[in-house]
Amino acid sequence: MRPGLNSVIPLCYGLCAKHESLGERVVAIHLPFFTDQAFVTLATNDVYCQGALVLGQSLKNHRITRKLVILITSQVSSLLRDVLYKVFDEVIEVNLEDSADYVHLALLKRPELGVTFTKLHCWTLTHYSKCVFMDADTLVLCNIDELFDREELSAAPDSGWPDCFNSGVFVFRPSLETHSLLMQHAVKCGSFDGADQGLLNSFFSNWATSDIRKHLPFLYNLSSSTIYTYRPAFNKFGSDAKVVHFLGPAKPWHYKYNRQTGSVISESLTSESQHHVSFLDLWWKIYDESIVPFFDKLQHVAELESQEQTVSKLLSIQQKVKEPSAEDERRKWEEGRVDYMGKDAFARIQEKLDRFLQ
Repeated sequence: MRPGLNSVIPLCYGLCAKHESLGERVVAIHLPFFTDQAFVTLATNDVYCQGALVLGQSLKNHRITRKLVILITSQVSSLLRDVLYKVFDEVIEVNLEDSADYVHLALLKRPELGVTFTKLHCWTLTHYSKCVFMDADTLVLCNIDELFDREELSAAPDSGWPDCFNSGVFVFRPSLETHSLLMQHAVKCGSFDGADQGLLNSFFSNWATSDIRKHLPFLYNLSSSTIYTYRPAFNKFGSDAKVVHFLGPAKPWHYKYNRQTGSVISESLTSESQHHVSFLDLWWKIYDESIVPFFDKLQHVAELESQEQTVSKLLSIQQKVKEPSAEDERRKWEEGRVDYMGKDAFARIQEKLDRFLQ
C-alpha cells in the first residue's frame, strides 16, 4: 500500500532524506556500532592492497556496523599503508608465513598461494569477540552484517569441491588457543593444497557433516568466473548475490579500465562472460571513484611538503647570506666596502654604541 504524502517511513544506517516523487518524511535510524567485532582481510604486498582497499570501501559503502581491520606484512610500502588508514580502522603488521609446499601448490598451478598461511594470524585478534574474514579479491554487493549471527567456522561451499568450504569468506572467533592448534596442525599435517584452504578444511574437518547452520549460502562467496558453468541457477538467484569472489590468477587489477566507457578492456572477455564483466566494472568503478583520489591527495601533499622543504632550504641559505659573520664584517670594513645607507649607517652604529655603554 502506497504511503501518504506526510507519512513517516524508515531509512536505515543513519541517513536522512526526502523522497522526491512522493514527498515522504524520512526518519533517520542510527544502527548500533559493534566495536568488539570486525571484518578482517589480508594483504601481503602492495598489489593485493589494491584489492583490499576496494573490498574495504565496498563494505563502507553498504554501511556495515563493524570495524574494518587489515593484516599486512613488512612488504607493504609506507605509501600504501597511508592509503590503507583512509579505509581501515586498524592496520596491523604480522609476520609473513609461507607453507613452502611447492608440490601441492604446483597441482593448483598457483605457487604464490603459499603465503596465504599468513591468514592464520587473524585468530590472534583477541580484542575482538567475533570476526568475518574476507579475501582481498572479494567484493561486497550489499550489507552483510548478518554474518555475525553465525558461529565459527561458518563458510560457503567451494564450487570445485562442495564438501570443502572456500576460505575466502568465513566467520571465526579469535583465540590464541585456536591459533596455536592451527600452527601445530600446519607443522604436523600440512595442507593438502599447500595453501590455507587445505589446512583449514583439514583442521575444521567436520564442517561438511556436523552443523548445516555453519554452511553459508553460495551467495556469500559467489565465484565470478564459474557463473557460466550453471547459468540457469545464476539467472534465477544471481540477483541476490551478496559477495563476489574473483577466484583464479586473473584479478580485477590485472585488467585495464576505460574511464570514458566505465568498463574493463580485455580481448579475453567474451559475451559469455558478461556477468563476470559487470562485476569487474563495479570493482573498477569503486577503485576509480573512491580509491584513486586518496593516492592523488597523498601525492599532492607529498609535492607540497617537497616544495616547503625546498623553500625552507632557500630561506636558510638566504638567511646565511643576509647575516654575515663578524669576520666577514671586519674584512668588508678593511676593504672599504661599507654600507653607509644601510646597516653601517651612522645612526645604526650610534645605537650599538649606546647599548654597549649602558
